[in-house]
Amino acid sequence: MPQFFIRFLALAGVALWLCASCSRTPGQPDGLRVGMELAYPPFEMQDPQGNPAGVSVDLARALGAYLHEPVTIEAIPFSGLIPALKTGKIDAVISSMTETPERAQSIDFSDPYLSTGLCLLVKKESPIQGISDADRPGVTIVVKQGTTGQAYARDRLKAARVLVLDKETACVLEVTQGKADAFIYDQMSTYTNWKRNMDRTRPILRPFQAESWAVGIRQGNNELREKVNAFLKNYRSKGGFEQLGDRYLAEQKAAFKQMNVPFVF
Repeated sequence: MPQFFIRFLALAGVALWLCASCSRTPGQPDGLRVGMELAYPPFEMQDPQGNPAGVSVDLARALGAYLHEPVTIEAIPFSGLIPALKTGKIDAVISSMTETPERAQSIDFSDPYLSTGLCLLVKKESPIQGISDADRPGVTIVVKQGTTGQAYARDRLKAARVLVLDKETACVLEVTQGKADAFIYDQMSTYTNWKRNMDRTRPILRPFQAESWAVGIRQGNNELREKVNAFLKNYRSKGGFEQLGDRYLAEQKAAFKQMNVPFVF
């Protein structure tokens, strides 16, 4: 047999192996691979030893226990999560991801497990009281790339200048340094960022756009989607989400209640 033909068969075998690896489903030896960006405490973060930790990590592990599957947490930048899911690098996304019509065109979602919304972190001395005040000439709004805040600003803000940055910390810095008037982000993060910068910022926590977080699943994987939905229903009925809230978000729960703002769980 010609040498080049032998090499061709070898390469073809490798390609078939890679393809099979990409198309694997939960239940195979390497278990359930869950993707998340570990840069969004207390939902997705790292503990002092560098291990994955937070609300979403606990939720992923509870899902694995329910499915009797070992769980591997894959740390992936937020903008890379959907591509990783579509190419088979991961089986699910649990990363504080909002279900949107745009995202639903390329991946499937579970039932919602958390309700939140977009709100504003503004300069402390700013006269802005809501999103309508922010969309004016001379106002600079900062958003994080790849988020629903960016999508909202792109589609809805017509007069304000919109600045798009890669990291949440960079967006907050723009506001604390007075370079931006407001940062569009979710309620939990806005509260946390205000607590860290109370002398220079002010939160407007009542959301101007309601949103829901859900588990991202590869299109067509209806079996896994049904199992995830069953898990979420069971987990909620047993008080799992309340326990997560008490463990990671006790201060926020109390503060939101005092401010008469609905809490996420």
